[in-house]
Amino acid sequence: MKFVNSRDNSVVKHIHKLIKQKKYRLKSKQFVAEGLRICQDVLISDRRADIFVSSESFYTRNMELCKRLEDIAEESVVVPNSLFNVLSDTKSPQGVLMVMKTLDKNIDIDKIDYDGKYVLLENVQNPENISTVLRSADAFNIRGVFITSDSCDVYSPKVVRGSMGAIFRVPFYIIDSASSFISNEFNRFGKSFAACLTSDAQHLGDFSFPQNSLVAIGNEANGLSKQTINACNHQVIVPMSGKIDSLNAGVAASIIMWEMSKDE
Repeated sequence: MKFVNSRDNSVVKHIHKLIKQKKYRLKSKQFVAEGLRICQDVLISDRRADIFVSSESFYTRNMELCKRLEDIAEESVVVPNSLFNVLSDTKSPQGVLMVMKTLDKNIDIDKIDYDGKYVLLENVQNPENISTVLRSADAFNIRGVFITSDSCDVYSPKVVRGSMGAIFRVPFYIIDSASSFISNEFNRFGKSFAACLTSDAQHLGDFSFPQNSLVAIGNEANGLSKQTINACNHQVIVPMSGKIDSLNAGVAASIIMWEMSKDE
C-alpha cells in the first residue's frame, strides 16, 4: 500500500481518464468499479483487480475489508479524501474503487452453445437501461446479453454501479451488427424475437419461448432497426392496457426476461 497525495501522480491521472473517457477505457482494456457494494462483489466473484484505491477515511474505518481488497490487487493506493472526491464519479463518494480488466466475452463468441435464453440490445443509449438489463438478466437466469457497439459503453461508471455486481456475473458480448449476428449466427441454433410495436407482434404471455431463444430490444427513441426486425424469426409485444403506448428499454426487457424465465 502506498500513499499518494498529488493529482499529477500517474496512477491518479490514469484512473481519472478511465472514468471520463470511453476511448481510453477501450484502449487500456480496463474500467473502474467504484463503491463499497461493487468492490465487495469483486471479492465474491473471485476476480483480481489491477489497482485498489481507498480514501484515508475509508481505509481507517474499514481496515479489515481493505486488507482483503489489497490481497486481490496488483497495486494498492491510499489518497486524501479531497483527492478521492476529485477522482470519484459520484456526488457522495464512499471512498473506495478498483480498476479492473474488461470482462466482455468477445474472444469466446464462437464457443457459445446457445443452449438457453439470451437478450440483445441494439443502440441502447441510456446507461440506466443497460445496467437494468444486466441486473434483470442475473435475476432471471438469462444466459447472456449481446450489446451492439453503438450502444452506451457497458464500462461507463453509471452502468457498472447500476448493475449492482451483475456485470461480474452475466456474460455479455459486444457485437458490431444486430441484424448480421441474428441472421448469420443465432438463427442457426435457435429462435429470435424482435420486441416491437407492430400489428404482427405476438402478445407476451400468449406463447412459450423455446429453450434456445433470443429477444432483441431496440433504441429508447426509435426501437429496433428494420433490418434487425426482419432478421428475427418472430415479433413480440408487451401488452399494455393503460394510456402509455411504450415502455423504456430496461423495463420492457425485464418484463420479457421474466416471461422467458417461466419456461425454464
